[in-house]
Amino acid sequence: MKRRAFVKTTALGAAAVALQGAPSQAAAAKMPLRSYGRDGVRLSIIGFPGLVLRNMEQERANRLVADSVERGVNYFDVAPAYGDAEVKLGPALEPYRKNVFLACKTKARDAEGAEVEFKRSLARLRTDHFDLYQLHCLKEVGRDVDAAFSEGGVMAFIADQQKAGRVKYVGFTAHTEEAALAALERFRFDSVLFPISFASWMKMDFGPKVVKAARARGTAVLAMKGLCRNRWTKDDPLRKRFRMWYRPVHDRGEATLALRFTLSQTVVAAVPPSNETVHRLALDLVPTIRPITEAETAKLQALAQTLDPLFPEGPRKA
Repeated sequence: MKRRAFVKTTALGAAAVALQGAPSQAAAAKMPLRSYGRDGVRLSIIGFPGLVLRNMEQERANRLVADSVERGVNYFDVAPAYGDAEVKLGPALEPYRKNVFLACKTKARDAEGAEVEFKRSLARLRTDHFDLYQLHCLKEVGRDVDAAFSEGGVMAFIADQQKAGRVKYVGFTAHTEEAALAALERFRFDSVLFPISFASWMKMDFGPKVVKAARARGTAVLAMKGLCRNRWTKDDPLRKRFRMWYRPVHDRGEATLALRFTLSQTVVAAVPPSNETVHRLALDLVPTIRPITEAETAKLQALAQTLDPLFPEGPRKA
C-alpha cells in the first residue's frame, strides 16, 4: 500500500469509529480501520482471536473482550473448532454485539453438518446472524474445496443463510495456496483469511500468489499468523510459556516489523496468535503501524533466512 493511501485509510478509519459510536474517542484515535467489502464496512486493523478464550474463566474472558473493544477492536473471529471459545465469547461480546463485526466458521463440508454447527454457533454466540461466515481450514482441493461445492455441499447451505439474512458476507480460511487459489476460482468470496507471515512469505514465497489472486477478484484479504515466527524446536525455553503450535514473535522490536510487514500487504486486518500476551502486544503496537520501509523489509528478509517457517506445512522438525 502506498504511503499516501495508507495515511488516508488511517484517517478515514479513525473518523469511522467515532461515527459508529465506539467506546471512546481515544480508542478511535489509536485504532485505524480499513475498508472491507463494498458496503462501507470498516474493520479494525487488529482482529480479536476467539481461540484465545478457550478454557479461560468467563470473568477473565469478559475483561479481555471489554478491553479489546475499548481499544478499538471491532472485528471478532471465532469457530466451533475452538473448544469452548464460542461459549465464552457469547456472553462477553453480548453488550457490544451491535457495534462489532462477528466472523464465524464451519469445518463441515456438507450442508447437513454445517446446519448443525451454524445453529449451535448462533445460540452460543447469542446472535441472530453472522457478519461473515467462512469455510474453515481449506487444505486439500478435492477433500475440502470440491466437497464444499458438490451437490449437498456446505456452500449451498451458506447461500441459503445469506438469502435469509443470517449471513451477510461469505469467506473462507485456508492453510495451503492450492486450496485457496482453487476456492477463489470457484466463487466470488467476500474475503479470504490466510497466513501472511514474513518468514513464510520471504523464505518460502508462501502468500504472494493468494494475495494477488484475491486482489484481482476484489476479494478482501484478512491475515492470520502475522506474528508467527517459526516452528518450535525441542529445546526452545519459550515453548512451555506460550503453549502454542508455533513460536510467536514476542520480542517487541521484531513484532513491530512483523506486524507492519503483514499490514503492508494490502491486508484489511490481522488476527493475532491466540495467546493473551501476544494479542495484547499487537494492540500495544497499533500506534507504531505505518508502511514498512525497504530497509526494514531487508532486515526482516535477513531474519527470515535463519528461520524454519511454519508454512508451507510439512513434517515437524520439533
